[in-house]
Amino acid sequence: MSHLMAALSPAARRRLRSTPLYVIVWLVGVVMVTPLLYALVSGFKSTDQLSQNAFGLPSPWVVSNYTDILASASFWRMLGSSTLIAVGTTVLTVGTAALAAFALARFAFKGRELMFTLFTVGLMFPFAVAILPLFILLRTFGLLDNPLGVILPQAAFGLPMTIVILRGFFREIPGELEEAATLDGCSPFGFFWRILLPMARPALGTVSVLAVVTSWNNFLLPLLVFSEPTWWTIPVGVQQFQGQYAADIARVFAYLVLAMVPALGFYAVAERQLIGGITMGATKG
Repeated sequence: MSHLMAALSPAARRRLRSTPLYVIVWLVGVVMVTPLLYALVSGFKSTDQLSQNAFGLPSPWVVSNYTDILASASFWRMLGSSTLIAVGTTVLTVGTAALAAFALARFAFKGRELMFTLFTVGLMFPFAVAILPLFILLRTFGLLDNPLGVILPQAAFGLPMTIVILRGFFREIPGELEEAATLDGCSPFGFFWRILLPMARPALGTVSVLAVVTSWNNFLLPLLVFSEPTWWTIPVGVQQFQGQYAADIARVFAYLVLAMVPALGFYAVAERQLIGGITMGATKG
């Protein structure tokens, strides 16, 4: 075997060594994609077809499972609600965390590291533990059945991770750049707004993607806050639809696929930004 490896060119040896990694990646990809394809195809079947031939192709193809859901006003209302809450959460989380990370990275003051430690401890705080006091707090302030009742807690729980990522990036900006901006008459906030934020676009893109995906997938908090269907989000809608059409499994599959499409589409577009930003933040931190 060693003689065979020695006879190969360096490029061929590199490809041969990386073959197991490629095989593992393809296997993981197949494992992840197969359930999605199964749900997609099952959505074009009737429930009788699913019970008789669970793994075969639809015959005939029941397109109405998808078209009926797309024609439903409730589906688009929940899609709009999820989008509004995700955008509001992202703007609030990233805006607040950027200011906090700037102060923790560029200013020296007493208790700075203690304050940063408190934020990092927040990474270990489970959301489920805060459900009861959070519900009481939201009811006290009249934020039940209000999108702010979801946006504000989501932003609060998203701050620790966002601050940790942004602080590591902000600390690597050369101090000479800030000194030059100060000599040119730039205020600290002017440096933050005009110079630091444009340079931090990869990190800002990363934390924005994380905030959107986390908000979109959140089920427990919208279920706790919204008792009326007016502001139900997509995850809550999936649960309600599954309970309503428990006997029509094919229609439930169709709803699940349509509910996943926006998140999958967004992640497919933002995936390069997410991976690149995390890698850059890890290298700089």
